[in-house]
Amino acid sequence: MIAKVIAWAPDRQTAIEELATVACGVEVWPVKTNAPFLMEALCHEAFENADFDTGFIAKYEDELLPLRLTSDDIWNDAAWSHLERSDGNWVRDGFRLNAPAKIRTTLIHGDETRTVEVAEPEYSLAIRSYSDGETLVVFDEGRAFEFATASRGAGHHHAHDGDIIAPMPGKVIAVDVAEGDTVTAGQRLMVLEAMKMEHALTAPFDGTVTELSVSAGSQVQVEAVLAVVEAAEA
Repeated sequence: MIAKVIAWAPDRQTAIEELATVACGVEVWPVKTNAPFLMEALCHEAFENADFDTGFIAKYEDELLPLRLTSDDIWNDAAWSHLERSDGNWVRDGFRLNAPAKIRTTLIHGDETRTVEVAEPEYSLAIRSYSDGETLVVFDEGRAFEFATASRGAGHHHAHDGDIIAPMPGKVIAVDVAEGDTVTAGQRLMVLEAMKMEHALTAPFDGTVTELSVSAGSQVQVEAVLAVVEAAEA
């Protein structure tokens, strides 16, 4: 046991609501907690009506142990949390008459990678999250959903990911390859100058450069696709 929560109220229902609110608001990571289970138990009709015994968990197990599915809303919350920490260097998709601008960013959760495009949320301050620069955690109803935020093309790659993406706005000062070139994992493809620093963008795996969208001197925005490497056949 790492913590105990006690709620007091003049009546049972109010005390239950107080405890459920605390369980819903738990923000603990990376330690695992049973906060989501406690919230489901507290909000269950049988528990609220004091209609339970020692078989309560076994009887309602399917309802008390919710699936940890990562919904589209969680992906959107993660995207906005990441963007709000990016000093305003957002990728906007142009002008839209009578509609909000769209903003996108790429995140990784488990084995899934998504480029999330969202309209600015009405209440973005309600998103509860934490980031250490490489990992972003979104908290929702006592759960912690972990996302990788490392920029692709900057040394953090997945085997299926051949897009070389600008980790920040800047200027391409050197391009070492051409379309059709064969490259090896870790080979330098180009150099991006940003924030008074030079960033070498490398090949994520052995393969062929199938697309090259920049040349030396090109100004690029964050998460612009600069090149694409197609993996070599095994």
